[in-house]
Amino acid sequence: MTQDLTSSTSVSRQMARLAMFAAIVLTIGAVMAPERAWSNLLIVGFYLTTVGLGGVLFIALNNITGASWHIAFRRIPEAISALLVPCGLGLLAVLAWRSEQYGWHHHGEGDAGTFWFKELWTTPSFWMIRAAVYVSLWIVLSRAMVGISRRQDKTGGVKLTLLNKRLSAVFLLVYAITFSLASCDWLMLLEPMWFSTVWGVYNFAGMLQATLATIIITGLMLRKRGPLRNVFTDEHLHDLGKLLIGFSCFWMYIWYSQYMLIWYTNIPEETSYFIPREQGAWGPLMVMNIILNWIVPFFILLPKPNKRNASIMMRISCVVLIGRWLDLYLMVFPSTIGGEPVFGLLELAGVILVIGLFGSLFFRSFSKAAPVPTGDPLLTESLHYHC
Repeated sequence: MTQDLTSSTSVSRQMARLAMFAAIVLTIGAVMAPERAWSNLLIVGFYLTTVGLGGVLFIALNNITGASWHIAFRRIPEAISALLVPCGLGLLAVLAWRSEQYGWHHHGEGDAGTFWFKELWTTPSFWMIRAAVYVSLWIVLSRAMVGISRRQDKTGGVKLTLLNKRLSAVFLLVYAITFSLASCDWLMLLEPMWFSTVWGVYNFAGMLQATLATIIITGLMLRKRGPLRNVFTDEHLHDLGKLLIGFSCFWMYIWYSQYMLIWYTNIPEETSYFIPREQGAWGPLMVMNIILNWIVPFFILLPKPNKRNASIMMRISCVVLIGRWLDLYLMVFPSTIGGEPVFGLLELAGVILVIGLFGSLFFRSFSKAAPVPTGDPLLTESLHYHC
C-alpha cells in the first residue's frame, strides 16, 4: 500500500510539472495572442470542471438508484471530483478575464428591443454572479458527498449510505438546473443571437461520455499499477463499456436532433451557428467530431468481448476524450477566432494542460484515502459483482 501511495504521489508531481510548463506557454500566449490563449483556457477550464462534475454525477446517480456495482471503484469518481475546486475556480478566473465577451452591448449598440431579457441576462455583473453560484454549489455538494463517503471508512454502517443517498437527490436537482444554465451562459452566449433548446442536454451527453471514458482509463491504470488489482474487474469494465456506447448514441441523437431541426426550418437566426462550421476547413472537423464521438465507439464496442478487453477499452476511451476536446473546440473557436481552424503551440499547450492538471489532481486525491471504501456495507457485493 505504501509503495502504491508513493507511486501515486510521484505521478502527481510529474503531471504537475507538465501542467506548469503548459501554463507558462499559455501565459506567454496571453500577451502575444490573447484571444487564442483565452479560447484555449476556456476549453481547458470547461473540460476539466465538467469532468470533475461528471464524477459527482456518476456517484449521485448510482446512490439514488441504490446500485452497488460501482462501490468497489467508487474512489475513482471521488478522486475525479477533486478537479472541481481548483479547476472550477480557475474557470471563474478565465470567465472574469473576458466577461465582456458575453455582454450584450459588446455585440451591438443601442436598445435591445424585444431582446430586453437577453440584455438583462447578459449583464456582466449578473452573469458573473451566476457563474460563481453554479461553481460554489457544485463544490459544496461534491465535498459533502465525498466527505461522508470517506468518513464511512472509519465508522461503517448504513446510516451514512442513506445520508449520501438523500444528499445525492439534492445534488441531482441542483445539477439539472445549474449545469444547463452554465453551459448556455459560458458557451452558447459566445454567439448571443443564436440559441438552442437542447444545448444543456447536448453538453450533458458530452460531459458524461468524457467522464465514463476517464473512469475507464484511470480504472485500468490503477488495476495495472496495483491499487485496484482484483478490485476493478472485467465485470465493472463491461458495464462501463455499455454505458459508454449508450451515451455515445445519446450524444449522436441529441446532435442530430439539434442539427436536423435547424436545417429543416432554415431560419437565419438558427442556421447562423452551423453555416460557418460547415464551410472551409471547419467542415471536415464537423465530420471528424461525429466519427470520434459516435461512429468509432459505437461500432468498436458493439461486440461483447470488446467491452471486456482492457486494451480496446483504453484506446476507445482515449478516442472519446479527444472527441470531447474537438467538440468543445468547435463550440468555441469559430465564435471567438473565426476564419480558418488553427492548431499550433497554444492549442497543444491547452491539451497538455488538461492532461497535466488532471493527472496531478487525480492521483493526489486518490492517494489521500483507502483505494476502496472499506466501510461501505455493500462493498463485498460489488467486489463479487457479475453482470
